[in-house]
Amino acid sequence: MLDQVLSFFEIVPDFDLDIMMPNQTLFDVTSNALKKLEVVLTESKADCVFVQGDTTTAFVGALAAYYKKIKVAHVEAGLRSHDKYSPFPEEMNRTLAGHLADFHFTPTTQAVDHLKKENITRHVYNVGNTVIDALFLGLEQVRKSKSTFDYSYLRAGNKMVLITGHRRESFGKPFEDICSAISTLASKYPEVDFLYPVHLNPNVQEPVKRLLANKNNVHLIEPLDYPEFIQMIERSNIVLTDSGGLQEEAPSLGKPVLVMREVTERMEGVTAGTAKLVGTNKDLIVAELSKLLDDPIAYEKMAKAVNPYGDGTACKQIADIVSKLLIH
Repeated sequence: MLDQVLSFFEIVPDFDLDIMMPNQTLFDVTSNALKKLEVVLTESKADCVFVQGDTTTAFVGALAAYYKKIKVAHVEAGLRSHDKYSPFPEEMNRTLAGHLADFHFTPTTQAVDHLKKENITRHVYNVGNTVIDALFLGLEQVRKSKSTFDYSYLRAGNKMVLITGHRRESFGKPFEDICSAISTLASKYPEVDFLYPVHLNPNVQEPVKRLLANKNNVHLIEPLDYPEFIQMIERSNIVLTDSGGLQEEAPSLGKPVLVMREVTERMEGVTAGTAKLVGTNKDLIVAELSKLLDDPIAYEKMAKAVNPYGDGTACKQIADIVSKLLIH
């Protein structure tokens, strides 16, 4: 899933940790990445290590740099749900990375406030989120290339709901409830297409295929390449997701987001009105998505709310700030 993003943005890595393996656990990812990063950091003689977001490798990258006494810059810093098990393990990944970091680049003022409450006040810069920069750059490149993808199964002129779901904390009954909600909605709105690029995790694949494969207007497809995915965000009318970054990307394109999580570290979107928490409750998912499909006023209110996650200049701001900090 990483390789196609690197290819699209024409990024050629100098190092490949090559840690992916079937059925790996968090213990595998953490220990393997830490050991292999020791070699990379020794060879590279880095002055600063950037870690982005809240993945396990972001936390491990910060930890490895700390062990080597190298400066750490945390991009997308300060996000908090204040529940260490939701999202799991991301909440603790980003919290621990934040306390190891020297420079903190936050997406919103609320993220700055979160850091202040943890006594992190030095070298905190509110720049917006780089995911918005990537989204705008990606769409620009797609338009320049004039590339088109075959989505003939999506009916022209029909509304489309884009779905993503993969959270560990939802595995089991919560995920079955999500699928049941989508099944109910598909039956209720046969004129609407529901597009679901299904995550490769078997805990996602099994319930999704078992409960949704027989619905004519539910399209279960392989995970999309990044350029295809951002085109699908643009093509969609509503986004139903448990993702983090998508809560920022979709509002940037005027798409209402229903978040299938009990808590979110991106409350700014909820406060601004671009996103709404629906959890994994079947009835609530059905009710809120129905409202957006049936009520044009409710839809427009979310679609036209101001996106609080930046203007697409985060990357330049970060580069300028770090350059000055490292020089001085």
